[in-house]
Amino acid sequence: MSLINTLQISMQIAKQRFLFPAAIIRSYAAAPSAKKMKKLGKLGPIMEKKVIPVETDANKLVNYVCGSNIYKTGEDIKLKPDSEYPDWLWSLNVDRIIPLDEMDPNTKQYWRRLRKMALRRNNQLAKLKKF
Repeated sequence: MSLINTLQISMQIAKQRFLFPAAIIRSYAAAPSAKKMKKLGKLGPIMEKKVIPVETDANKLVNYVCGSNIYKTGEDIKLKPDSEYPDWLWSLNVDRIIPLDEMDPNTKQYWRRLRKMALRRNNQLAKLKKF
């Protein structure tokens, strides 16, 4: 009996070694190539800048709102004559920010600007305090 048991055990061991070798080769991810190593910075890969095409056609710049089309198909919005736009559009202040002294204290814009200036001042003063 012991001879039969020994043969059975040795057969099982032989099967295990044949089917499942002891030295299993593991394949890990490949090391980064030299081309990829150049793109790595201190904090990881560096984003490449995208080149955005700039419109140089003078006729298109004068007659269309360049960049207004967000879809792949279609075209930009065509500009209309000035008479088709509302009058308030031409009275908007685009030159400079009106100082607080020149604003009317009875308007909402005056009080919003005053509050914004006070918040900025308080934040600057809070930065100066140590604790």
